Amino acid sequence: MSVDVLLGLQWGDEGKGKIVDVLTPKYDIIARFQGGPNAGHTLEFEGIKHVLHTIPSGIFRKEVKNLIGNGVVIDPVVFQKEIEKLAPFNLNLKEALLISKKAHIIIPTHKLLDAASEISKGKNKIGSTLKGIGPTYMDKTGRNGLRVGDIFSPNFKEKYEALVEKHKGMLKHYEGFEYNITELEPAFFEGIELLRSLTCVDSEQYINDAMKSGKKILAEGAQGTMLDIDFGTYPFVTSSNTVTAGTCTGLGIAPTKIGNVIGIFKAYCTRVGSGPFPTELLDEDGEHIRQEGREFGSTTGRPRRCGWVDLPAMKYAIMINGVSELSMMKADVLSSFDKIKVCTHYKINGEVIDYLPFDINDVEIEPIYEELQGWNCDLTKLQTFEESPQALKDYVTYLENALEVPITVVSVGPDRTQTLQNKK
Repeated sequence: MSVDVLLGLQWGDEGKGKIVDVLTPKYDIIARFQGGPNAGHTLEFEGIKHVLHTIPSGIFRKEVKNLIGNGVVIDPVVFQKEIEKLAPFNLNLKEALLISKKAHIIIPTHKLLDAASEISKGKNKIGSTLKGIGPTYMDKTGRNGLRVGDIFSPNFKEKYEALVEKHKGMLKHYEGFEYNITELEPAFFEGIELLRSLTCVDSEQYINDAMKSGKKILAEGAQGTMLDIDFGTYPFVTSSNTVTAGTCTGLGIAPTKIGNVIGIFKAYCTRVGSGPFPTELLDEDGEHIRQEGREFGSTTGRPRRCGWVDLPAMKYAIMINGVSELSMMKADVLSSFDKIKVCTHYKINGEVIDYLPFDINDVEIEPIYEELQGWNCDLTKLQTFEESPQALKDYVTYLENALEVPITVVSVGPDRTQTLQNKK
């Protein structure tokens, strides 16, 4: 059996959680392969909104295993709060949730380092969520990190204290930055005890054994392609590989075992934090999209920057990931527009291109738009894609032709029932 992959094609917040939730009944295992509590995967059903940060989005479906892979970084404090919010739903987390022993742990001083570093950058800050993600991945690559498997070691406390001392030395370089580590540690160690009580596994062995036994597996990505550490809009990126290749390193899956790759994108585009955003709208249209789409970060609460869909960036993301099908989210948000714009090319220094160049940070990009007819009607009550207004069908067809990948799902609302299958 192969592993299907679901990931975002823009700057995150595309709606991956909802589609994973919708697709989960087709799978036996949902596996997160990278990122950490900077992710905010939103699911909505039966009138309740759920936001997951570390736990895979298949957790509400019975009989499905949910694996937190080795490529994920876990904050025990955030993780415990997430677990506590699931308590009313009587989920058997000991059975349904598996945690890789090779996943790295975010300790309190990682978050302090994140905050100190971001403050020191001033106007050049990268827009970090301040969750300690970057410093944790730095310790991982620096071979200093603590992993989930370490919490079962008799000398875990010594390993922890050694890493804290290293971080204290680093924090001395940030003049005027004050902190109190003793206030942060009780909640951290309480979270560690919770982790010890759950099911921690050799995840790469588990998932490969599952493939051999015929289990159907969906790998769930966090953030989006344009935030990938290698292929995103560097340095305004996250600290992990958010692309399909990250599935291999984040779960221990061979490249030959990758199956269908599902790319998720919004019918428009958003970005949180700093960094280039060629199609950003700083006018009434941008604010209208923000309000209609409730575009505020599910993890940070920060207002998202909004703009029209960006085809050069999308084509790039599709190429990097080997996307085989697309899901278009939040079509309903554009329902009040008479006209909808699509960025087809960039104009840079007088040259017109249709691809993402090396550096879009320090050049002035003029997006070239094509205008399409909007549907200007409520989509939220639609039961099938066939019932859609012709303008929406035309928009979908236009994007399919431009991107050369079929759009198989169109989302017209936040609830799992507001998901239309575009049957070919």
